[in-house]
Amino acid sequence: MSDQAKEERAPDETTDDGATAAPAEDTGGDYEVVVKLMKENEELKDRALRAAAEMENLRRRTARELQDARAYAMANFARDMLSVSDNLRRALDAIPEEAKAAGDAGFKALIEGVEITERAMLGALERHGVKKLSPEGEKFDPNFHQAMFEVPNPDVPANTVVQVVQPGYSIGERVLRPAMVGVAKGGPARAAESDAAQ
Repeated sequence: MSDQAKEERAPDETTDDGATAAPAEDTGGDYEVVVKLMKENEELKDRALRAAAEMENLRRRTARELQDARAYAMANFARDMLSVSDNLRRALDAIPEEAKAAGDAGFKALIEGVEITERAMLGALERHGVKKLSPEGEKFDPNFHQAMFEVPNPDVPANTVVQVVQPGYSIGERVLRPAMVGVAKGGPARAAESDAAQ
């Protein structure tokens, strides 16, 4: 192609290498298109990052809910079994000591069988994450204990558990059943004040 033909060629014509020649004065439009594409690109990046963050949060929440479901799925069943265990304990406590000592071999075997059954039931519950709360001597905590009565006792700091009427149980971090307790009142003022400060 001669120099004169190159000069006469229209700006939109194709060159020998197949590229389209752009007009020199139209660079303002190209700049606006590039800016627009860069903004779209940033918006798409932002959306992708947000979607990835939402998916990660959903994955974590689902894993936590699945773990909680595994840990606490048997809570209602365990609560019902605790009632059975309580009844076994009440049956054993209802037998007078004289009857236990004077009973025949069959009666002693019955008592022993009930005790073994109670231990086996509590052991099975413990293997599945149910733990007994033994709060005697501890400071009263309304999250784990249910106060049934107050005991005047000047030797023990106020709000100390002095008697357990019915043991409590927890499963994982949750209270399955609060311990029913008797709480000391009228203890040393200094100990009561230090407990309140904590």
